[in-house]
Amino acid sequence: MIAKESINAQEVREQVLEISKEHLPFEASGYECTTEMVYDVLLKAATEGISIEAACQQLDDVVDGNTIRHVLNEQLDVKQIRVHEEEINAALAAMLPEQIKSRGLEGAMDLHDEPFYGKDESLRAVASRGKAKQGTTHFMRTASAYVIYRQLRLTLAVTFVLPTDSTLDVVKRLNQRLQALPLQLDVLYFDKGFCSGEVIRYLQQEQQPAVLACTIRGKEGGTRQLCQGRKSYRTTYTFTDGTTAAVAMVATLPPGKDGQRRRKWLLFVVVNLDWSAHCIYRRYPGALWARFDIECSYRIGREVRIKTTSLNPMMRFFGFAFALLLVTIWAALRWFIARIPGRGPHRIDPVRFPFHLFTQFLRRAVEQLRGVVDSVSLSCPFTISIY
Repeated sequence: MIAKESINAQEVREQVLEISKEHLPFEASGYECTTEMVYDVLLKAATEGISIEAACQQLDDVVDGNTIRHVLNEQLDVKQIRVHEEEINAALAAMLPEQIKSRGLEGAMDLHDEPFYGKDESLRAVASRGKAKQGTTHFMRTASAYVIYRQLRLTLAVTFVLPTDSTLDVVKRLNQRLQALPLQLDVLYFDKGFCSGEVIRYLQQEQQPAVLACTIRGKEGGTRQLCQGRKSYRTTYTFTDGTTAAVAMVATLPPGKDGQRRRKWLLFVVVNLDWSAHCIYRRYPGALWARFDIECSYRIGREVRIKTTSLNPMMRFFGFAFALLLVTIWAALRWFIARIPGRGPHRIDPVRFPFHLFTQFLRRAVEQLRGVVDSVSLSCPFTISIY
């Protein structure tokens, strides 16, 4: 980590390059195209939300876009998808502050669907099906694990979800990655999409404290029969697949459209926690905030998403993961740069070192080093008259 009183644009770029070159797979040792040049083009494309071709056209001292894309496609092989995942996850964890490694943390897992509209069979083979949304039923699906400590939010694991992957496969991969890190997770939160018997049994077997939101099903039977009484409570329930788990029934009185309050039940599956139903209701909004933070990471990540129409699925996944990596590096740098001095808990000044300043630093550093194209040759020279 950089131990200085200030940090400039070139140092921010060097920090990103150090992590990228150490963990990500790209190597270019040609006479004209170098590894550092590849990353500079990626940073230029990401910070402006443009394609690799457009970035190469704007930078002066770089090779053409076809050469950069050839290097990327050559080393991003869909057959090595899990290997590339490990490389990306190692890069995500590289900026993990020492201060939080021994602290109890809250985490959340989430799924992200990127709509896919193409008809290429090689891409459709790795696209997951889902409910129709934004005009398609095919999505490039990615799952991520998110960790929260005070004002620090870090994405520490991502995985590409193939159509053959079950929900349990996804949870296992993310959880194993989190377990490999020097972290202590007090609780993991899951939304309703993860609540299934196999996931609950896996968490019970791993003795991982967790809270899973669960859909209330049935008209009179099923979990609907638990919606009784007027007060929140905990009980044990056996699901139709034979899975037995502790559940918390939370009675709420949200106002309707007419302003009248009506009883609404919320169902949570509780694993390895002795929290009361009221405690779960108070704490689980933290999970909602956690997922909100994940969505914020996705939203911020879209600002640094490299545009591509590549037929290589790994290139698309890398563009998504590289955006999350930049967001994670910024969050870790801000943890130190924007710290409010003084005694007490580590606090961050929210207006110091915002994300747009981080991206400006990267863009300016790359442009200063590589130069920018500020003129274009004319195919048919003509005289310009200025009046």
